[in-house]
Amino acid sequence: MTVNHETGEIEQQQAPVAAFLASHLNGRTDEELSAEFHTLLDAVRTHGKKGSMTITIVVDPPANGVESAPMPIGIESAIKAPKPTPVKSLYFLDDDGQPVRDDPRQMSIEFRSAPANQTFKDA
Repeated sequence: MTVNHETGEIEQQQAPVAAFLASHLNGRTDEELSAEFHTLLDAVRTHGKKGSMTITIVVDPPANGVESAPMPIGIESAIKAPKPTPVKSLYFLDDDGQPVRDDPRQMSIEFRSAPANQTFKDA
């Protein structure tokens, strides 16, 4: 807390969030968030699509409503990294509405193969 000399009021200093994140759990949170951030950067660079990272600070009230009890604070994060576009394959719908590889409207010709000891010229 500091005193504002012009008004004489006591002002509460706010802790910088970045400093809090850097020191949370002795720096482990900062290391984990940095690793996730770089994972996101690599995925965006690789796939050429946008991604996002959400950091949530969760603050629980003191146990049993006691004012002087400690407040549990946790950090949660989630990344939405882009993924490669899945390869698509073409299908047709048959008369029953089922996907099939061959066009059901296309006429088909049965091919016969020649026996192994016979060529098409001999047939």
